[in-house]
Amino acid sequence: MNPMAAAKRMNIIQGEYKVTDEPNAVITTILGSCVAACLRDPVTGVGGMNHFLLPGNGPGGMSGGDMSRYGVHLMELLINGILKRGGRRERLEAKIFGGAKTIASFSNVGEQNAAFALQFLRDEGINVVGSSTGGEFGRKLEYWPASGRARAYPLTGAETQKTVALEQQRPAKPAKPVESSIEFF
Repeated sequence: MNPMAAAKRMNIIQGEYKVTDEPNAVITTILGSCVAACLRDPVTGVGGMNHFLLPGNGPGGMSGGDMSRYGVHLMELLINGILKRGGRRERLEAKIFGGAKTIASFSNVGEQNAAFALQFLRDEGINVVGSSTGGEFGRKLEYWPASGRARAYPLTGAETQKTVALEQQRPAKPAKPVESSIEFF
């Protein structure tokens, strides 16, 4: 039996994060200009992923759902979620994905998202052990927190347009990946 086929799949969308200590869990998302940070404590196997739309912490006076679009809020929730399940800050390792410039005529918020995530992790003293950011195509991402394995499938052509639309509409069903992929262990 294929151990990946038995994995417990958890999907997240823009503004969400998940933390798990289940050894067979895989967390998935679809990214365009958004960024996902995948963090874990390799000793305990506790880890998770977030999916944010905008860099930084946004304008003052925001609360609730508005904050969930911003990187600072979701990075803090992810780190604190891992610490609450027994992870240790000094052991955390990270992988960063997304940040594509999917529409040429728009500003490059994807590049800003990726730069924000890397700077945030540097400031927090969290080691970045892998990344796949930038470019002009979105990605389908799978992350196994227990092992730290991550796989990113590039989305091309019409799939990229679909990814942008899905990010804006908070999707329930991810786009189908193309055959090539990037895998980090």
